[in-house]
Amino acid sequence: MGEDTATAGIDAALEKHRTELTGYCYRMLGSSFEAEDAVQDTLVRAWRGHERFEGRSSLRSWLYRIATNVCLDMLAAGGKRARPMDLTDATPLARAALSPRPDHTWLEPVPDARVLPTVADPAEAAVAKESIRLAFMAALQRLPPRQRAVLILREVLAWRASEVAELLDTSVASVNSALQRARATLAERAAAGGAGEVSDPLDEEQQRLLERYVKAFEGYDMAALTALLHEDAVMTMPPFDLWLRGPADITGFMSTIGASCAASRLVPVRANGLPAFAHYKPDPDSGGFSPWAVQVLELSAGRITGFHCFLDTPRWFPLFGLPLRLEAESDGREERE
Repeated sequence: MGEDTATAGIDAALEKHRTELTGYCYRMLGSSFEAEDAVQDTLVRAWRGHERFEGRSSLRSWLYRIATNVCLDMLAAGGKRARPMDLTDATPLARAALSPRPDHTWLEPVPDARVLPTVADPAEAAVAKESIRLAFMAALQRLPPRQRAVLILREVLAWRASEVAELLDTSVASVNSALQRARATLAERAAAGGAGEVSDPLDEEQQRLLERYVKAFEGYDMAALTALLHEDAVMTMPPFDLWLRGPADITGFMSTIGASCAASRLVPVRANGLPAFAHYKPDPDSGGFSPWAVQVLELSAGRITGFHCFLDTPRWFPLFGLPLRLEAESDGREERE
């Protein structure tokens, strides 16, 4: 009985770190599913090795050491997850073609609840949320893995340089140098294209913008949608590498190749610290609505600047706890994750 109690205690002590570790691994790997695999591997290694853990550091620090090594091993094979605009130039509507690339190519969305632990400090919560937004995540993927780990631990999790040096078995000077290089890379990325301005929580103007967006999209009113899009707005649709820039090409695509999305339904979700919706489109065979995409929106200055549609619904909808069908009379308005 005593052994069972001790085992349960170890399990509980490890499990309470799952969400923050998933957030860390997601920032390192850019993949929701790989992050969950990495955390599971971390917790299994910690459980198996708990007898060798002698309290020389905190349990949390020990888990982050294991998780970092797991992520660095996973990243050793190379490859960087990206958004379509990181790989190709924008495609004019006249040449639009839907060419898929493998899943491992793409930066993946994530439900907020899986990676953002509850914290009492609003400033800390805001930093955590900003650090999973798509533009920041895309910039992180440009960093070498160890620089990525240093920047996340120092800038997002607020570890001291000495703590990071101990975790990575290196010197404080090396940590500071890596952080300086990582900051410079992120500054270049920020100058090349902003991440938008999303308040936390959304301010009244942003709430109204989203209400107008839902009305325009569900009504498939291209004139109304055009009024909501920034002149440099981008639309992406992983796993396709096509991306479009500007209201004319975006609404032109939606009116032609994407015309089957007319009369769709949008259900609010929480993804990447940004406004997001589960998109269900009409199913002519059943009369209800079938999953089509998880939409993640970027906003700035009262306009939509990014319209990112992740189309692999057999993977995304279960991850977000979403049904794989809406009945015709259901509007599914309760917010998920």
